[in-house]
Amino acid sequence: MTTSNPFFEPSDLPYELPPFARIRNDHFLPALTRGMADQLAEVAAIGACAGPPTFENTVEALERSGAVLGRVCRVFSNKAASDTDEEIQALEIEITPRLAAHEDLLLLDSALFGRLDALHAQREQLGLDGEQLRLLERHHTLRVRAGARLAPEQQRRLRELNAHIAALCTEFDQNLRVATADAALVLDRAEELAGLPADQIAAAAENARALGHPGKFVLSLKNFSCQTELAALEDPALRERLLAASLGRGIDSNGPIAVTLARLRAERAALLGYPSHAAWEVADRTAGTTDAVEELLGRLVAPAVANAEREGAALAEAAGVAQIRAADWQYYSERVRKERYDLDAAALRPYLELETVLHDGVFHAAGLVYGITFTRRPDLVSYHPDAHVYEVHDADGSPLGLYIGDFHARESKRGGAWMNSLVVQSHLLGQRPVVVNNLNVAKPPPGEPVLLTWSEVNTLFHEFGHALHGLFSDVRYPLLSGTQVPRDFVEFPSQVNEVWADWPEVLAHYARHHLTGEPMPAELPARLREAENFGAGFRMVEHQAAAVLDWAWHTLSADGDVPGEDEVEAFEAAALERHGLAMAAIPPRYRTGYFAHIFNHGYAAGYYGYRWAEVLDADTVRWFRENGRSIRESGEIFRRELLAKGGSVDPLAAFRAVVGRDAEIGPLLARHGLTG
Repeated sequence: MTTSNPFFEPSDLPYELPPFARIRNDHFLPALTRGMADQLAEVAAIGACAGPPTFENTVEALERSGAVLGRVCRVFSNKAASDTDEEIQALEIEITPRLAAHEDLLLLDSALFGRLDALHAQREQLGLDGEQLRLLERHHTLRVRAGARLAPEQQRRLRELNAHIAALCTEFDQNLRVATADAALVLDRAEELAGLPADQIAAAAENARALGHPGKFVLSLKNFSCQTELAALEDPALRERLLAASLGRGIDSNGPIAVTLARLRAERAALLGYPSHAAWEVADRTAGTTDAVEELLGRLVAPAVANAEREGAALAEAAGVAQIRAADWQYYSERVRKERYDLDAAALRPYLELETVLHDGVFHAAGLVYGITFTRRPDLVSYHPDAHVYEVHDADGSPLGLYIGDFHARESKRGGAWMNSLVVQSHLLGQRPVVVNNLNVAKPPPGEPVLLTWSEVNTLFHEFGHALHGLFSDVRYPLLSGTQVPRDFVEFPSQVNEVWADWPEVLAHYARHHLTGEPMPAELPARLREAENFGAGFRMVEHQAAAVLDWAWHTLSADGDVPGEDEVEAFEAAALERHGLAMAAIPPRYRTGYFAHIFNHGYAAGYYGYRWAEVLDADTVRWFRENGRSIRESGEIFRRELLAKGGSVDPLAAFRAVVGRDAEIGPLLARHGLTG
């Protein structure tokens, strides 16, 4: 067994791509178990090292530890998210608390912390370069924040809390997968889907077949509240059913878990000396304080609501009603856009075929801005037939890494869109990056084209921005590699990358009719940009409302103000009312029952980060447009000063190195037409 487990040795494939053809489910538990044991032994050896601590025998040694565990954890987490099954879900439940306990053993090891603490105290006299100093400070900070200075009894309780929180997060995610599947609408006749384009109706039929409902039509839910089909479905009763299914999922199974998680996180924060989980989280992010977050959120509410109210009035007039319903907002929004801007969102889709958007849009833009190229590697086996591997080369032809694109929805994949790293770039370990992008685009019948909505195009460019952050990483140490930056900064590069979706030179290159090859009519992009502003109020309100719900759950203190398990919906309503965002026609982008960002995926007290990062993003896009350099020259600066740095420098210093000053909020407000 020792020699047959593919995780026990580094992969001999290009870029150390995991040998997926050899990996079986029964490899995971032995590798996880051995990986944890190996790393604990390595850390014990560091702590017991004779002689005084040095950067090399303590910090670098720590960076070299955990090779087996790192390999298996990255593949296992990707498997659990992208292609799960009952075995994997059972193993998740078993292994998640063990991994949380293992992390505590690493972070709270007294001998190791003593050595790090001694080095940290004399860090300015050690002759370290900038990246080494940053690494030492990060390792020290992580342990102090994790409770390394707490008394033994406090650490015991902290370990209990961390294990319980980790187990509940896994349970939340697994419940959500079931709730989302159960909430899908199964329809008997194609006529019920009137208004949807023919290819989407065909995709619903294919979805039904794949889910065991041959001859029927299934609308599976996406992670967010307002399902994309609401913009086209002609039957108002079906729109109401679809939205109700979306908003109601997970409240029974995940509502009580959310309450418990909020209570446990508040207790943990208090144990660590913070008034709330939000205060603990934000102290290690670029925002720095809860006051800074609340100032940003508060500043955006009034203009967003004012714009949304104007939009709602226009929609109500178009619908001939006094007030627009939430289920009808998207439907009439499309009709107003048609009337005002002569733009039919459905008419864009034939020009947005997935493979063309990827190759002639996303990859082409990366070539224009950064000079990199992508070559399909069908000889390299991925973890699923839908996941395709590309080799990435730099402008000078040198190898850069691997990119894996996995874009289709399936029953074994969680909802949403994201980026994973299978191999983390590190000069210390001699590793180049292997990154994965996941989307959830409905799969049509075999042989049919995959036509995207404009929103899906933007999502593809967005997630590719995360991929570039991983691919361009150029650091020595794994802890500082790629996207390992503060949570309220990590969305910034990905949001910047969205600008290339409608950059004229890029859009003209990929927006071609999938049958005729004719380019998208020249007037459509201009209309699209105009129409985007109609809806800015809605988009900002739904995002702000979700951020407020996250903030409400995680600014709770441990002294008794956590709601009861049957008070989740009342808690949500009160939070929205308190922040001036209680608009019945605009539900939060995520509600508690399906808010996986904050209850499992690392964004607890961090959903505000999308808006925080967008301040940086909008200002950077203005810099790209107005700095007087070519796109290629600007791209090199952005790559060199920011994307390549990962977490090896202060992130806001990296921003200033690109733009030349601190960020301003004006470009963000202008982008969304939020003038109040």
